[in-house]
Amino acid sequence: MSKNTHEADVAFIKALAELLQENELTELEVNREYGEDDSLTVRVARTAPAQVTYAAQAPAAPSAAPAAQAPVAAPAAAEMPEDPASHPGAVTSPMVGTVYMQAEPGAPSFISVGAQITEGDTLLIVEAMKTMNHIPAPRSGTIKRILVEDGAPVEYGAPLVILE
Repeated sequence: MSKNTHEADVAFIKALAELLQENELTELEVNREYGEDDSLTVRVARTAPAQVTYAAQAPAAPSAAPAAQAPVAAPAAAEMPEDPASHPGAVTSPMVGTVYMQAEPGAPSFISVGAQITEGDTLLIVEAMKTMNHIPAPRSGTIKRILVEDGAPVEYGAPLVILE
């Protein structure tokens, strides 16, 4: 491949990245054919949607404040702090993974809002690298709020439930 072709490909990739940004796309893939045995396949993707998902769970981030307020219902906002991670009863994820609220599909959920639990009871499962990790209750109490949905991705330190 000549230097001119390489420079043209770099310019093409930069143009795709700008197109992705300008149109608020999350992913773009293009296959460019130069001849029978010569082609270029480019996939450009943004990771911003994943960051936005977790921004509401990040503690004290200035840009996270509007996102954190959106899912909070008006009555709950009056009695709960704005950032669930700063709540004294927050149980946070010990790892990055996917949350499952029940042991298997169709089974009853481990917890529900208002449920009384004892220390060591399984709150939910976080799957990480094909390993199912049961998240135990750190203390006895009542589930006041469930902050994640079944099948949702979570990051390390993200609040999962409010336990009082």
